[in-house]
Amino acid sequence: MSLSPSFIARLDALLDRLEPLLPPPAPSVDWSQHIAARWRKFHQRGVLEPVLRPHRLKLDDLQCIDRQKATLERNVRQFVAGRPANHALLWGSRGTGKSSLVKALLNEFAADGLRLIEVEAHDLHELPDIVDTLVERPERFMIFCDDLSFEADDASYKALKAVLDGSVAAPPENILIVATSNRRHLLPEYMSENRDARIVEGELHHGEAVEEKVSLSERFGVWLSFRPFSQDDYLGVVQHWLHELGYHGPFDDTARGDALRWALTRGSRSGRVAWQFARDFVGRQALD
Repeated sequence: MSLSPSFIARLDALLDRLEPLLPPPAPSVDWSQHIAARWRKFHQRGVLEPVLRPHRLKLDDLQCIDRQKATLERNVRQFVAGRPANHALLWGSRGTGKSSLVKALLNEFAADGLRLIEVEAHDLHELPDIVDTLVERPERFMIFCDDLSFEADDASYKALKAVLDGSVAAPPENILIVATSNRRHLLPEYMSENRDARIVEGELHHGEAVEEKVSLSERFGVWLSFRPFSQDDYLGVVQHWLHELGYHGPFDDTARGDALRWALTRGSRSGRVAWQFARDFVGRQALD
């Protein structure tokens, strides 16, 4: 059956009218040009969106977390070299350098083929699909989940467990999961759950709810805890950022007092608070 020229002309005209209404093609990532990407929803489907201006943190910028820095740096070095390495969970106080350490390590090893993909917690159910697009690529991918935690009724953590340990398929060798969280076990813990604990032959056995929560964090082979800074550590980080931001004046009693009051108003002594104070302090100096 042949179509008449008039029908074809009408069909072409209809397509010309519909074309502007169609969504544009999804962005693609050229991993030779971009070192980082985010998983984003693009017209109701998930795609990798390149990060055009990644944070240029250096490992030397991270102060007072030498143990954590050395451990994770060694683990990532193993991973980039194609050696066995462990997924990592960075947990503890806010603003103490967890996510900054991940960004600095990306910059440290980008020239060796390390790439980063940031995935929001609410998109973790799509993690198997993300991994499927990467498994045959030559790069080494660090999948980064920042500020990760789950609510009690959130089942998306099961997708994370499958990627961490593998399901029927073996976990891919070019994928490393690094997550940061304020919670050690990622899931909320309730006093009532401890009532199910029991003593068996002198050993403490937790209830099923606690065991389920602990089992998720145990799938990370590297656990690194981050604690609040002491006053001296905080002031040392302040001085580092003042120097990095171009201030070479004295760090006298007035500047120290300003830095301590800044931390007091925020209820925290951390690297983030120190960086924020240094930006404010240097900015004010420029106006004087």
